[in-house]
Amino acid sequence: MDSRDRLELQMPPTAPFILLGRVFKKGPELCLAQPQIHLESGCFLRGGGEFRLANSGLEVFDTSGHPDLIELEENGRKKSFLVLSITQDFSIYVLFFQHKDAYQVILDGVKGGAKEKRLAAQFIPKFFKHFPDLADSAINAQLDLCEDEDVSIRRQAIKELPQFATGDNLPRVADILTQLLQSDDSAEFNLVNNALLSIFKMDAKGTLGGLFSQILQGEDIVRERAIKFLSTKLKTLPEEVMTKEVEEFILTESKKVLEDVTGEEFVLFMKILSGLKSLQTVSGRQQLVELVAEQADLEQTFNPSDTDCVDRLLQCTRQAVPLFSKNVHSTKFVTYFCEHVLPNLSSLTTLVEGLDIQLEVLKLLAEMSSFCGDMEKLESNLKKLFDKLLEYMPLPPEEAENGENAGNEEPKLQFSYVECLLYSFHQLGRKLPDFLTAKLNAEKLKDFKIRLQYFARGLQVYIRQLRLALQGKTGEALKTEENKIKVVALKITNNINVLIKDLFHIPPSYKSTVTLSWKPVQKADASQKRASEDTTSSSPPKKASAGPKRDARQIYNPPSGKYSSNLGSFSYEQRGGFRGGRGRGWGGRGNRSRGRIY
Repeated sequence: MDSRDRLELQMPPTAPFILLGRVFKKGPELCLAQPQIHLESGCFLRGGGEFRLANSGLEVFDTSGHPDLIELEENGRKKSFLVLSITQDFSIYVLFFQHKDAYQVILDGVKGGAKEKRLAAQFIPKFFKHFPDLADSAINAQLDLCEDEDVSIRRQAIKELPQFATGDNLPRVADILTQLLQSDDSAEFNLVNNALLSIFKMDAKGTLGGLFSQILQGEDIVRERAIKFLSTKLKTLPEEVMTKEVEEFILTESKKVLEDVTGEEFVLFMKILSGLKSLQTVSGRQQLVELVAEQADLEQTFNPSDTDCVDRLLQCTRQAVPLFSKNVHSTKFVTYFCEHVLPNLSSLTTLVEGLDIQLEVLKLLAEMSSFCGDMEKLESNLKKLFDKLLEYMPLPPEEAENGENAGNEEPKLQFSYVECLLYSFHQLGRKLPDFLTAKLNAEKLKDFKIRLQYFARGLQVYIRQLRLALQGKTGEALKTEENKIKVVALKITNNINVLIKDLFHIPPSYKSTVTLSWKPVQKADASQKRASEDTTSSSPPKKASAGPKRDARQIYNPPSGKYSSNLGSFSYEQRGGFRGGRGRGWGGRGNRSRGRIY
């Protein structure tokens, strides 16, 4: 506070403000000069620090700050003062609060000029606890200052708000601070964040009550920023704040919000919930999967032409995939994909430009298939998956009498699609290993093996070309966009190669393990080391050892160059493009109340 601010408090003698005295430096001590109130030697002044009037003046026992409360005794009567400030010239200004009218004078300061408001912004919270009868008036006065046109006054008022967060007032203060998150001033916004975090440590549930109140009822901008606050700040709070009771409260309130959310909000809430310690257990993960399944509305009829319906399913599935494990099954989602999505794969629509929506769906299905539990209609769903796989595994073109192709073009081999479908079929086929031999008639099995053989021959040519292109390239050379695509393409083709070999065993085998091309490679144990090297090697293939396996010898002979014209057209479609999409239409949240509601 400077001298100009101090002058605002030099009021007539009838006012409740009194200049107790002026402090001056005398040796190592601070001494009180020209006292307007007679102070007996040895009188204690108590408060935030402790002062004592000694023969030499006013001794300071605690120099960390001046006292909030001074108690003096004059002529046998006690008088109480609140210290307003010690200014730069060491003037001590006090408030003689014989009546609460004294505090009301400070509250009325919000109606004054800039200087009065700046003083009020500091003193209203400072003496708030001494006047419980004026609590509502004090909070409302401080809120007026939080909305002042002067940015310095606003910042000071916001900074002091946590001092009002006592008892039943805390949820209200949290509600107020949540509304103030809509500020576009970066300094103010940071002050609000810090204030919220400080009262979080006082009472986490009370603070959450204010935040969720605004998320459920506040304006859209406040709702958005409150959700982002939770998603970024909760993980920074210590365990003594984020107790089990607090986490249960977050889950309960989040379920209310999830009844009506956009796609982006849903993603943020899943980030919040999946980060809670109490939901890291198997039962907690299962609870989250059920929450996602409910949000995905897997009981509804799937409409492939409804972009909102498709977006909701994809957003929810993406959130569920990281939760699945050998103990938390994906059965409900895999069943829905097989029964409702695969039959409509070619009809799927999306508003996301450049996204291969069909490949996106197949990738999600492949990731989930590893954790599918017991399925009621396994044979029926495996048949749907098998039929879809056949669509992407063409028959060899018919040859004319001279040995040339009778058609004009070779079938296009879509390796990315086949990797996903073949992997999913391989995973689910483990649960019904006799599907290819007992559930298909001999003619269909023969047809499937012809398709596998044809695809495998084209695959071998492409693998050789990729390895040749990557031969000798290391380090920075492999980081170019073109070579990144080739490396991924090599992973895809090697995965398909391994899976096809398994299916050509008699009877078909489902024992091989591969890592999907877009997933990070897991550390391989000794038994998998060779397979891993096959997938990642950039060197040309080694010559086959003598005496190849009987069932593979004829299948993998590369054709005499007749696939080469198609190989250059391969492109690997990167996953992505949906994260962060709003998913407009999710719930169609109605109009909320507008304006200040605190």
